[in-house]
Amino acid sequence: MSNRSRRRFLQFATIGAAGAIAGNAHSPEGSPTSSSVINLPFAPLNPRLGMIGTGGRGTELLKNFLGADVQVNALCDIVSEKAENARTLVEKAGQKQPVLYTKGDYAFEGLISREDIDLIVIATPWRWHTTMAVAALKQGKHVAIEVPAATTLEECWKLVDTSEATRRHCIMLENCCYGYNETLILGMVRAGMFGDLLYGEAAYLHDLREELFSNKGEGLWRRTVHTERDGNLYPTHGLGPVANYMGINRGDRFDYLVSMSTPAKGLAEYRSSHVPKDDPKWQERYITGDMNTSLIKTANGLTINLQHDVSNPHPYDRLNAIAGTKGIFRDYPPRIYFDEQPGGEEWGSIDQYKERFEHPLWNREGEIARKLGGHGGMDYLECYRLVECMRQGLPPDMDVYDAASWSAPGPLSQASIASGSAPVKFPDFTRGRWKERKGSTIAGAVA
Repeated sequence: MSNRSRRRFLQFATIGAAGAIAGNAHSPEGSPTSSSVINLPFAPLNPRLGMIGTGGRGTELLKNFLGADVQVNALCDIVSEKAENARTLVEKAGQKQPVLYTKGDYAFEGLISREDIDLIVIATPWRWHTTMAVAALKQGKHVAIEVPAATTLEECWKLVDTSEATRRHCIMLENCCYGYNETLILGMVRAGMFGDLLYGEAAYLHDLREELFSNKGEGLWRRTVHTERDGNLYPTHGLGPVANYMGINRGDRFDYLVSMSTPAKGLAEYRSSHVPKDDPKWQERYITGDMNTSLIKTANGLTINLQHDVSNPHPYDRLNAIAGTKGIFRDYPPRIYFDEQPGGEEWGSIDQYKERFEHPLWNREGEIARKLGGHGGMDYLECYRLVECMRQGLPPDMDVYDAASWSAPGPLSQASIASGSAPVKFPDFTRGRWKERKGSTIAGAVA
């Protein structure tokens, strides 16, 4: 074998190995099982809530659940002052004083074992998400977990397996799926306005340098992740809405991914001009490439460009694009183009489609959603809709298979980069049942 042939052989052997490792991280993939929670409705109930994590994000979620008239019985945070502040919010909402759990990292175990709680909301650092969610599911609780739901394929499978075994739902709180533009475009996609879909674009481009180097809040833990792995650390905000447009896990699924990253320069450069030389942060070595670009191919042949950059100057942007044989939508700023539309080859406004395609949730609850704030109102609608599904005994709009599939590009991008940008296969977390339903239920959320 020539040197060139040997190199080619080793290259393809590496690609095959990477795909095998990523795609077969769990053995129960394959034939459907009776334990699937696809389309499983909630048993109708007015949920009683327990919250783990009452920092910045947890507090905002708490306000939105209180706005949806949810009873809050217990709160947990290892920083007692944060838990006490959250308790004040509950009392100001006219509810009885919730019980606090603040004694150490595993104080949450006391909260999840309570019999007067039906829904556990988790808003903690990422490394705790799966541990807490699995424990809560095993206590018979439904779980709503912040993004990403998991950071490894093993964790993705733990969530799926435990949800199926306990018959309890594990929902990732992907608020961007409830944004005004996202729900509007989803309705237009479902109406066939874009024709046969071809490709989408999704991203999380957000200058977080100041927050990452803060000595409080997410600065206490999120920067550390940039010293641990290279890949897309936060895929779901951009990916969730595009997955809904494409019917992922509902007639299509993610098939494989290739990923590459630029050098890691932004955080070190920011540190050099903002952090004193005697600060311990100077001992850190950042390895997460500033811009990660991953390409996803679906089983039906569609493609998605997925990006992540939180380390450089950039206007906030999730890309949020979808294109088909009849037209294309791009966000930031929102603009749309359909074949033969007036104006020639000029972008048009989405305003002309709002009267016809405004989502029923925004039509009914948009006023209170905007008043409560939270990313323009999407946070409130996300919480309101989850509670509505529980009260009315409906299946959730997003389930554990979405939580796993949308989180999986994190570890898969790392595997691809480590293998020279080799293709890596997505596990089929639905075990073949992605063919059994068609389209995101968010589009039909008219209850």
